Amino acid sequence: MDNGVSVFSDHICQLGEGPSYDPTTDNLFWFDIVNGLLLEKGVASGAQKIHALGLMASAIAIIDDQRQLIATETGLHIRDVATGRLTLHTPIEADNPLTRSNDSRVHPCGAFWVGTMGKGEEKGAGSIYWFFKGELRRLYSDITVSNSICFSEDGTVAYYTDTGTGLLMRVACDPATGLPAGEPKVFVDHRSAKGYVDGSVVDRDGVLWNAVWGGKAVKAYAPDGTLLREVSMPVTQPSCPAFVGAKADRLAVTSAWKGKDDKQRKLDPQAGMTFLIDVPVNGRFEPRVLIA
Repeated sequence: MDNGVSVFSDHICQLGEGPSYDPTTDNLFWFDIVNGLLLEKGVASGAQKIHALGLMASAIAIIDDQRQLIATETGLHIRDVATGRLTLHTPIEADNPLTRSNDSRVHPCGAFWVGTMGKGEEKGAGSIYWFFKGELRRLYSDITVSNSICFSEDGTVAYYTDTGTGLLMRVACDPATGLPAGEPKVFVDHRSAKGYVDGSVVDRDGVLWNAVWGGKAVKAYAPDGTLLREVSMPVTQPSCPAFVGAKADRLAVTSAWKGKDDKQRKLDPQAGMTFLIDVPVNGRFEPRVLIA
């Protein structure tokens, strides 16, 4: 394929999301949200495993070598790496069967920003939460599709979007706690462009890499919001990027076929696969999450 894009995993996810790389094992983890699957594949080894979770989940963070924290439709679960056993740690909207977790990411200080949304994308049904050392707070409410949660390397800036608005937001952050330290401002106005702002990551240079759902692209924005480059993708609905590899210098990107009928899927045969992009990227590893 052009632009240095290749297939990383040909497992077709209905809604591939939430990729996260573990540098200690060289494994990429990601989710097929609606089917309750956690996928795991070695970047160098190519060995792939599929774990059935039994509930919708969308994001994973590393606690330590034995445990992971997974954002699910009922809240934050601790996953035992050896056995796959899930234990509910902190309920989030567990009493609301209409919502589920969505885009979530760890702040450099170890706090976890966790987005929720309606399972049917009901207007304003979701929120964005802050979780740190056992404490949970709601940061933003009335969110329809929470996305693009990511942070600058020094922890002073957070980004997020409510996808349908077409506005990627930027807010100052307390680097010690990961809490917002001001009012959100528009970072990128994507309303006149093709597709929607989905998942994002920020590299060491402060460049934000965004998957454009419906836009067949991954876009890179400078810290001032200037569009630096656009990588064409072989699928219509790329959903979220993650830095991978021993030097975090490659991008993995999930995708989805959700919302497509049989005819549309035939025109988009790789929809739901996960891809590698080999473009020069100064990536970084995800911080570990602090649960206590």
